[in-house]
Amino acid sequence: MTRVAIIGAGFGGIAAAHMLRQAGFTDLAVFDRADDVGGVWRDNTYPGCACDIPAPLYSYSFALNPDWTQRFPPQSEILAYLRRCVRDFGLTPHLRLGQTITDAVWTGTSWRLTAADGRTEEFDVLIPALGQLSEPIVPRLEGTADFDGQAVHTAQWSPAVEVAGRRVGVIGTGASAIQLVPAIADAAASVVVFQRSAPWTLPKPNRRYGRVRRAMNRRLPGLMRASRAGTWLLTVVTGKAVTGNPLARYAVGAVSRTQRFVQARQLRTQVRPEYAMGCKRVLFTGDWFRTLRRPDVRLVTAGIERLTATGVRTTDGVDHPLDLLVYGTGFAATEFLASLRVYGRDGRSLADEWHAGAYAHLGIAVPGFPNLFLMYGPNTNTGNTSVVYFHEAQARYIVQAVRAVDTSGPLEVRDEVATAFDAEMQRRLTGSIWSGCESWYRTGTGRIVTNWPGSAAEYRSRTRRFLAADYTSLEQAPVAPSPSPART
Repeated sequence: MTRVAIIGAGFGGIAAAHMLRQAGFTDLAVFDRADDVGGVWRDNTYPGCACDIPAPLYSYSFALNPDWTQRFPPQSEILAYLRRCVRDFGLTPHLRLGQTITDAVWTGTSWRLTAADGRTEEFDVLIPALGQLSEPIVPRLEGTADFDGQAVHTAQWSPAVEVAGRRVGVIGTGASAIQLVPAIADAAASVVVFQRSAPWTLPKPNRRYGRVRRAMNRRLPGLMRASRAGTWLLTVVTGKAVTGNPLARYAVGAVSRTQRFVQARQLRTQVRPEYAMGCKRVLFTGDWFRTLRRPDVRLVTAGIERLTATGVRTTDGVDHPLDLLVYGTGFAATEFLASLRVYGRDGRSLADEWHAGAYAHLGIAVPGFPNLFLMYGPNTNTGNTSVVYFHEAQARYIVQAVRAVDTSGPLEVRDEVATAFDAEMQRRLTGSIWSGCESWYRTGTGRIVTNWPGSAAEYRSRTRRFLAADYTSLEQAPVAPSPSPART
């Protein structure tokens, strides 16, 4: 039986493990560096953390959840959902939690994994499911070591972080910041928000699902499927706005401008985005602008000059005294598999292969790296709909790939196939809305390596069938010498 290693126990890793198990591949190991499953929903516990995709769509199609208490569920509910899925799918025996895999080396016949404690184990197939939002970014600011207060990234929040009665500074106005600031404003003595660029926003039409609705979901599963379909149609409209349909973009943009006009009031100038809508992630909120208007909350648009012992000094010469500094500064989304050293055929380093920007055929397979199939790989992020939908499409494709490996031995995607796919992606993305500004979608050179340029339906269609002609068999390939795991 083919042995499969999955690294990462978030939405992607769980989807891959479940579908492989359903297909009869039970020799599975799901590794995660943490002591629990959940990925970003385990790591992000800051106040206000919640999903910004409606729950009916932000869940597995094969495990719809009747017990969501609201349309945009909080982090705790999503984590509980993933824990329940692991239990219900029978994946618990396959978990290897608290194990950090540092190196993966192709021996010529299998993948040899090395853990942080030095232990090694070999598998036929390797599925990295580390995600795009797993490595937090803390900017290098002058004077960082001088600050005497407490500092924390939103993705590294802990119960030890005290907010009540403290002067809090928040760097960033991205997805985590616009959830955090309204959630802590009542408890904090004051909040200062340091904004580099104003985000585009849309109203967040949240609603509670009461006991009656949840009971009906359990008794009439068709209601959940109908809700999922309706949410899907809504994302089709917003997706057209992002991918270039002028009418859809105008309509969605009008909603955003109206929200800003009504809610921001005297702050309209400061919170007006200076880039085209969709170039960066559009954020859903119902209380961001109202919170910024509070007398104990200040929006600062001057740049940060340095940190001082007592707080932040901005480029306009103003010192902002703080007790707590929160970095809402996002993740190194373009640095795929940054925490894992991967060496493929002939000792090839994946980091070197991706030095100019990550790429993979269908976001899944890379030439020179046999039997390696990525979940949430390059160019598979979505700017408007549920990434879980993409995870399911990838997992279905990978199941077919593992079947082919089980039948024919090691497989590697053809270089010309991956090169052609990457050329198509970059051609389509070059003229996209995402090429118009700096964002976490792009590398320092401007290459967009995160986002899918088309619709979710297109991606599902293109991953529906594993095409053997796209791959070459390495069953007779000679065993190449393996590099030292210490290589960087």
